Amino acid sequence: MSTNKFTINETQKLILNSTLNSEKLVHQAFTNIKWYADFNAFITTDYDRALDQAKHQDISRAKGEVVGPLDGITVAVKDNIHVAGLPNTAGTLALKDFIPDKDATVVTKLKNAGAIVIGKTNMHELAYGVTSANKTFGAVANAISKTCFAGGSSGGTATAVALNMATIGLGTDTGGSVRIPAALNGLVGFRPTVNRYSSNGLTLISHTRDTVGLITNSVKDAQVVDEVLSNEIEKLGQVSLAKLRIGVPSKYFYENLEPTIAKRAELFLEQLKQVGVELVYADLENISELNELVGFPVVLHETKELLKAYLKHNYPQETVDSLLEKISDPEVKGILEMSLNGSITEESYQNAINVARPALQKLYTTYFDSNHVEAIIFPTTPLSARPINGSSETVELNGKRVPTFQSYIHNTDPSSNAGIPGLSIPLGNSDDGLPFGIEIDGPTGSDRRLLSIGAELESLIRSVFC
Repeated sequence: MSTNKFTINETQKLILNSTLNSEKLVHQAFTNIKWYADFNAFITTDYDRALDQAKHQDISRAKGEVVGPLDGITVAVKDNIHVAGLPNTAGTLALKDFIPDKDATVVTKLKNAGAIVIGKTNMHELAYGVTSANKTFGAVANAISKTCFAGGSSGGTATAVALNMATIGLGTDTGGSVRIPAALNGLVGFRPTVNRYSSNGLTLISHTRDTVGLITNSVKDAQVVDEVLSNEIEKLGQVSLAKLRIGVPSKYFYENLEPTIAKRAELFLEQLKQVGVELVYADLENISELNELVGFPVVLHETKELLKAYLKHNYPQETVDSLLEKISDPEVKGILEMSLNGSITEESYQNAINVARPALQKLYTTYFDSNHVEAIIFPTTPLSARPINGSSETVELNGKRVPTFQSYIHNTDPSSNAGIPGLSIPLGNSDDGLPFGIEIDGPTGSDRRLLSIGAELESLIRSVFC
């Protein structure tokens, strides 16, 4: 097992200095995959192809050929993002034999930039959950505490990056599925503005809400990968925290927090003030009501048609009915049954898409504009990870049992429904040593600026709390 963890920049410096090469990185990744096999981070690994690619890149580099900005960097890919030649299960038994013959566009871009795909990571079945306690491929364990869940639905990607099985990871985010596991494993999680990255070659559950997202060891790593996937190469100058205006919507986002998270978030806000950040305490009125009108009506209605079309185009031997019969998780099965049985009427869906969602988006836009803030800040999740066993429906928070799903997505869901970018940064650990994060969300299309702000916040957190 190798415990050395490096950022993209650190890794490539070692490669340039001949201290490290791509082949060694691949060997290191698979040593860790084997060592931590019982964490169930991966569903499928690809040692032979990864090693062949690594050797090829080492030879090319020795000849002076430039591969790309991700030269030699290992990547873990969530198992609902197509990688040619590898199964794409989407975490469900019905798709275990489906092998795409073409990469998703985001995977092609990473490979063209020099990234080496290590394998496909475990996830909550069909991405319908926040624990990644997969009943077919095994529950994904939290990288810090093996008895706790990793978060979801991109839990396998988070655990893989946290345990140095890959340098960077791809996940998908519908309502928090990248940011939640990133926060619970002490990593950076980035959800871009919807449609910033291609969704070609994904097993989608909502074309309105779904997006590929990034899980990395640092914000700067996320900046590098974002540039590759978005083709936005504009270089922004370093952000100054002095006089930067950030909104603090206390009324909704700071409710019922785990005590350690509440205390650390308060301390960090005070630290931001000390370095000159102007905090604007203003609430997003009616955000809970608007978010509720958008969330499930949109995803449940869209899953029905998306899943039918996906199976017909990619894996016609399965129908939605036969797939439903093979669902292992009873909660996921119940959700899918609701979707397929038309529990969300066309009227409810149209209201969500044409009335509630635009109102939610306007609420955010007005907030940013009227308060003259570049971002809002809040704890990514109200609580840290909980034990895998006994947490499928409820978890303990402040002495009470609360719904697992609703509690973990509470803070991440609204911006997902609005389609704006969100960035989770590690903020600290609970009394049990379990990580949690702080999130900043920005206006639509402000991705590069948000990442730049995040890099400065990350630097401040490390200087103050680490």
